[in-house]
Amino acid sequence: MTLPQIAAVVVAAGRGIRVGGDTPKQYRRVGGQAVLTRTLAALAAHPGVTRIQVVIAPDAVAFYDECLDDLPLAVQAKLARPTEGGATRQASVRAGLAALAREGAPDLVLVHDAARPFVDAGLIDRAIAAAQAHGAAVPGVPVSDTIKVVEPDGRVRATPARESLRAVQTPQAFRFRILHEAHGRAAAEGLDGFTDDGALAEWAGLPVAVFPGDLRNRKITQAADLVEADRAFSPGTGPAAQDASMTLLTRLGTGFDVHAFTEGDHVWLGGVRIPSDRGVLAHSDGDVVLHALTDAILGALADGDIGVHFPPSDPRWRGASSDQFLADAVRRVAERGGVIDHLDITVLAEAPRIGAHREAIRTRIAEIAGVPLSAVSIKATTSEKLGFVGRSEGLAAQAAATVRLPAEARP
Repeated sequence: MTLPQIAAVVVAAGRGIRVGGDTPKQYRRVGGQAVLTRTLAALAAHPGVTRIQVVIAPDAVAFYDECLDDLPLAVQAKLARPTEGGATRQASVRAGLAALAREGAPDLVLVHDAARPFVDAGLIDRAIAAAQAHGAAVPGVPVSDTIKVVEPDGRVRATPARESLRAVQTPQAFRFRILHEAHGRAAAEGLDGFTDDGALAEWAGLPVAVFPGDLRNRKITQAADLVEADRAFSPGTGPAAQDASMTLLTRLGTGFDVHAFTEGDHVWLGGVRIPSDRGVLAHSDGDVVLHALTDAILGALADGDIGVHFPPSDPRWRGASSDQFLADAVRRVAERGGVIDHLDITVLAEAPRIGAHREAIRTRIAEIAGVPLSAVSIKATTSEKLGFVGRSEGLAAQAAATVRLPAEARP
């Protein structure tokens, strides 16, 4: 299988005036290195990112060259020559995309703020997986404050429900061609006010998905943010300082599901339709893999089980596709600011055999959960002719989900 070519556009052409001082914030030093240096090092450390296009202001060449002095040669090897940005963020991203296209368009592109140096491999993994699954995707974290929509005269017009709101971060991830074309259309129509590429993609009519962001992936905006970043990256305090402000606790949840065989010609396992000489008796589609995974994630959240959220007594779920159950559990993790690290499943059945379908199942689960393929494991076993599985009366699945949750999100 050919791996996708993945490039990153790093937007570093702004002035960052809210931070103060004469030096743009992306070139200010935190823990002894420029913010941009740390951002580039974090992106380049990911093995999937093979090319990085930095967009800088015309008068920032000297600042940029200083950043290179602190970067290892392995990182510099991934950097294309910087290109000049425009008067707006949108124009700068468009310039970065054009520079990538001139050298050979990648399959996927990540657009990232220079002033987000805390980006890590897990977030990049999720961005890549989401772009592959959806074409256009942005990381989002739950909003903890109540949000008001306010009229120009100061009166409140509306109070949207927090549950449906997300604060959007970068890297935002896209199939290169569709983002490049959307930028071209916007420029042709004289539009230049989009402050993020997700909004531009929405304007272009593209469906945009939101995948779990990372509360630690904060953007340096104010002077206080520089102070905190300097503390976080200072020797002896980096990881500890980050964890002190946002401790993530690892949770392990487990799930188990079983269905009896009945007449039919297929079974659903992990969102994949598998031919079989029998079907399963179930209220929904009877996908034991997705049911067990859903319960495992809900278990990690201490949030009941699949029957609580999708009761079989509700006719809406009769014959329902089980991917929506897993997607709902994944959404609940994101709402708490959590991250799914790993999903592990074991299928117990004499038949059907899943070996030929293993990779298709892993791929489908990764798509539904918004995690990289490497975070999904599936195995199968028989019960040596013992019990209901051994007598071929039904099949079962057990699952484990490893989830990280912010400490304050604990029930």
